[in-house]
Amino acid sequence: MKQAIFLYNPRSGKGRIACDTERILAEFRACGYAIEAQAIDFAANPFDGNETIDLLVAAGGDGTVNFVVNAMKRKGLDIPVGVIPAGTANDFAGALGMSREPLEAARQIAAGRIARVDCGCVNDLWFVNIFSFGLFTTTSQRTPDERKHRIGKLAYILEGVKELRTLHALPLEIEADGRRFGLDALIVLIFNGETAGGFRLARRSSIDDGLFDCLLMERRSLLASLWAMGRYLLGGRPRSIRHLRARRLDIRTPADEPTDVDGQRGPRFPLRATCCAGSLRVVRPAQRP
Repeated sequence: MKQAIFLYNPRSGKGRIACDTERILAEFRACGYAIEAQAIDFAANPFDGNETIDLLVAAGGDGTVNFVVNAMKRKGLDIPVGVIPAGTANDFAGALGMSREPLEAARQIAAGRIARVDCGCVNDLWFVNIFSFGLFTTTSQRTPDERKHRIGKLAYILEGVKELRTLHALPLEIEADGRRFGLDALIVLIFNGETAGGFRLARRSSIDDGLFDCLLMERRSLLASLWAMGRYLLGGRPRSIRHLRARRLDIRTPADEPTDVDGQRGPRFPLRATCCAGSLRVVRPAQRP
């Protein structure tokens, strides 16, 4: 019998996942899994004592998935991860094709297929969806959980608007796959997936192409910058937003700027970000005949 752990974050979303736990476990047991539920403890490694399990099912948002992946990589394990979306944005779960309904997502995992997808690594921290810094990029870290639960993705927008009062650019030196250049950037987004906070920003990105998609927004006036953001979100290609694809980036700046990995606190500069092709085993919905 296959062994599994169901790790859930009771604070994700509106806390409803705890109410679905027994029904989720029943779905896996019906498919031949011996599975136990475990509430997440961010101070402990969920793989301690579980090094030989066949599957870890994580229910939560992107921060929960990020925690699971980093905990597994620290132990040098390669255990398949199934994701049940239970957070606010659930960007990585969306990239995997998971249903937003927890019981249906559980069924997809229980009957799914194991696949390999890319994973990003920056200064020894792993990320599944996005690494970022600059304007708006630490919004998720500062947005209170209560506000996320109450108004969803709108909470990110309201919190992000506050950053306009401190609009500033970062002088960067960048090397992308051997190409060197400099720019003053307001925002840098390094995508493994397509979306951030539920918004589709990296239109050509994929979690299994071995490349990052990077968006770098150069400094303009406040109004010009807001206009460029709006144009990009509506499908335009403003010249102040540079797009590049790369496997590895080295980034330096004299500034002491916070960074973000999947909505969690990221590493300090200087930075080395690498797209590690096929380095994460996940469970995706079974292919349709």
